[in-house]
Amino acid sequence: MAVTGWIVVDDNYCKGCGLCIEACPQEVLVFDTERLTPKGYHPAKMTQETCTGCGICAVVCPDAAITVYREKPERKPRR
Repeated sequence: MAVTGWIVVDDNYCKGCGLCIEACPQEVLVFDTERLTPKGYHPAKMTQETCTGCGICAVVCPDAAITVYREKPERKPRR
């Protein structure tokens, strides 16, 4: 069973540098061109549900604007 993940980007810190987008091995991050941060940048956002929660995006973010969450699927008891 695959681990699923998701990210939350803090608009107060994201400066739209794109390092997280380039580093994402699942290629699920893009710039959100429909909104701007309070500082006037397009923040990153997830586009697909295939995030594994690896955390690479948060590690490369120079402003610690990304929080990564992971969820393991529940295991069914053996019979």
